[in-house]
Amino acid sequence: MCGMVPAIVLTAGLGTRLRPLTDLVAKPAVPVAGKPLVVRVLEWLRHAGVEEAILNLHHLPETITAVVGDGSHLHMRVRYSWERRILGSAGGPRLALTLLPVDQGPVLVVNGDTLTDIPLGQLLEAHRRTVAGGGLVTMAVVRNTRPDHYNGIRLDADDRVLAFVPKGNADDTWHFVGVQVIEPEVFKDLTPGEPAETVAGLYRDRLVSAPGAVRAWRTDATFLDIGTADDYLDAAFHVDRAEGRRRDVIVEPPLEGSGRPALIDEAATFDRCIVWPGAEIAADVHLSRCIVLPGAHVPRGFQASGRVLA
Repeated sequence: MCGMVPAIVLTAGLGTRLRPLTDLVAKPAVPVAGKPLVVRVLEWLRHAGVEEAILNLHHLPETITAVVGDGSHLHMRVRYSWERRILGSAGGPRLALTLLPVDQGPVLVVNGDTLTDIPLGQLLEAHRRTVAGGGLVTMAVVRNTRPDHYNGIRLDADDRVLAFVPKGNADDTWHFVGVQVIEPEVFKDLTPGEPAETVAGLYRDRLVSAPGAVRAWRTDATFLDIGTADDYLDAAFHVDRAEGRRRDVIVEPPLEGSGRPALIDEAATFDRCIVWPGAEIAADVHLSRCIVLPGAHVPRGFQASGRVLA
């Protein structure tokens, strides 16, 4: 954990695939087995030795700042990079870098809407070994076991990125888990405050102009996506079980000092459901793979499967 670098955590996105949950809170603020997602990300970073993080904000920013604050309760220093318009996966970090010293060395850039347990120290050391050979970016990747669902990355034997491959054409590829080490130099030609993308723009161009600048680090670590309602359910129950619980329903607590807990009749039954604070569920209800949001009133005898109830 020695020499750990600052982290930029990407938390500005709209989370459109997770609506209507993201109509209520920003995607990184959704509760995951008792804690907001972004808090779990920051706890993981702190455990790895990261002491400073910058979060970029745009959509429902108050739902993130309310649970993160200045980071002191997480034993970190947290600051915010505010985006009046969404700046993208390259434009967001470029603006956030203006909060760091001009001679800043490498930084971690981490998606704020996924969970993983990759060993960050090993990733950082792998990156540092490539810098002398022109490496500017090192992306953590796992085997792409769902090429129909995820875009892929093709690598050579030395872990240099050869191509980014669209899903559906991504056999025998690797999948980016949303954690990377970046030399600030990679953003030098971008104007702070202007939208830009990494994989869809900056990195793709580098594959041609500077072969070997974009590299990968292969890992078999856990990766949990929270892109859709189904992904969210699966991730929450994975975390719940990893932490030693075996529940059929995860009842999320209200934020400290605000809201009221869910009201659930003891005669209601569940199969892998999540109930947010402020929901009400009557007797003889049976729900399977459902998410029940604040303000929902589920009447007596109601049955549903695979739905978001609001």
